[in-house]
Amino acid sequence: MNLNEQAERLVNAYADTILRLSYTYLKNTDDAQDICQTVFVKLLAEPREFDSAEHERAYILRMASNACKDLLKSPWRKRTCGLETVLEVPAPEAADGSILEAVNALPANYRTVIYLFYYEGYQATEIASILGVPAATVHTRLARGRAKLKDLLGGTEYEQSV
Repeated sequence: MNLNEQAERLVNAYADTILRLSYTYLKNTDDAQDICQTVFVKLLAEPREFDSAEHERAYILRMASNACKDLLKSPWRKRTCGLETVLEVPAPEAADGSILEAVNALPANYRTVIYLFYYEGYQATEIASILGVPAATVHTRLARGRAKLKDLLGGTEYEQSV
């Protein structure tokens, strides 16, 4: 398979997943697109053979996760702010109460495991491998994330309406 075919296959298979995962970390579409591009460039520059499609997917998600973490801890990002922060802050819009909106309101460590578990369908052990943390940590973050989601969504009233 030539380089163009490989690039097209990777983009078709993983672009949406990488963008969604990156957005959960960065909360910025442009940064998520940059991470997606970075991951694809690295994959094409250093081709690898994988045992299965699942291993390839896990490796690519791990690359995206690590790239997001690197961007978040970069000194440049800590010393700068976007133009939107210096503009007049508009009145907050009323939330529609969607679950994804509540998930995006969680702290990054809870948001990531909740996203990978519920939206991407990974098991806790797979998430642990992707994020490079113990499985027990993933279970703890899932439990705490669920508790925070329950609070954000209105607790028992939400449970009764489901």
